Parts: sequence; structure tokens; C-alpha cells
Amino acid sequence: ETVHEEALRLNRLVRNLLDMTRVEGGGLHVHKEPHPIEELVGSALNRVDDRLGGREVSTDVPAALPLVPLDPVLIEQVLVNLLENAIKHTPEGTPLRVSVAPSADEVTVSVDDRGPGVPEPDRARIFEKFQRLERGEGGGVGLGLTICRGIVVAHGGRIWVEPRGGGGSRFRFTLPLRGEEPSRA
Repeated sequence: ETVHEEALRLNRLVRNLLDMTRVEGGGLHVHKEPHPIEELVGSALNRVDDRLGGREVSTDVPAALPLVPLDPVLIEQVLVNLLENAIKHTPEGTPLRVSVAPSADEVTVSVDDRGPGVPEPDRARIFEKFQRLERGEGGGVGLGLTICRGIVVAHGGRIWVEPRGGGGSRFRFTLPLRGEEPSRA
């Protein structure tokens, strides 16, 4: 079981390194198509299910969401990275929440946790390559959030972290509902 878990961890590390190379080298091609974001939320939750460790995960996804022009493979990876980050950096058993909120021009996706939060001076820095909070655990190398930023920016959106009321962090990203043709990062 330990060998299997380490093999999965190594696979995620190699995948992140390859993704980072594509982001930095301009090889990240965004193939946008109108897609239901709620399907990606469900798919990402299924992909991390074995790592949730019995955590309660709530979702707040309105029924009448517009189709969002996005690359489904890449945006699912953003969601998976944000969920894995929350799992690694919050106490076992604490709940997670994924929500989607549309506005006139964009959709905002949030992944909320009840962990220790991210101090103000570190909020922008954690999206930079190889950056980790000193107190963080989980064995990551600091690429997951950088990859998220590259993918979201390539879609014409933005990503940030803010404190969550009652404690924890809220990682949010936006995707425009209209705009430019697919881009390259």
C-alpha cells in the first residue's frame, strides 16, 4: 500500500513538472468549448475521492448555470490541484466546500477550507513557482498553484486566495463567459 501511494505521489509530481514546463514554454494550448462547469466539479471531486479521508465536501452549484467557454481537461486539473492543496494543508476531517457563482461577464469558482489560512504577506507569493508556506505539510514542491495560475490566466481569468469567514482559506478563480478566442500560455 505504501509503495502504491508513493507511486501515485511520484506520478503527480512528474505530471506537475511536465505541466509547468508546458506553461513556461508556451506549449499549453487552450481548446475552449462551451462546457457545463458543474460536470467538472463532479469529475474533480471523483478524482480526489480516495484522498478525502472521509471529509465532508459540500457543493453550491446553481442549477441554471450558463455554459462556460473553457478547456475541460485543463479546468478540471485546476479544480483537482486546488482540492489536493486543501486536503494537504488542512487538518484531517475538516470540511471542504466547492461553489460556483455566475455574474454577467464571468463565473467564479471557489474551493473553501477550514485550515490555518494563508497569511496576508504570502497570498500572492504562493502562486509563484516552488513557493510553499513553511508550516505546510504534504510533500508538495510548490508547483500546483503555479500551474493553476497559468491555466486560469490562459483562459483570460484570474486566481487568488482570501481568508474565509470563520477561519480557513477561500481559493477563487474566474473564467470569462465571453471574450477572446482560445489562447496559449
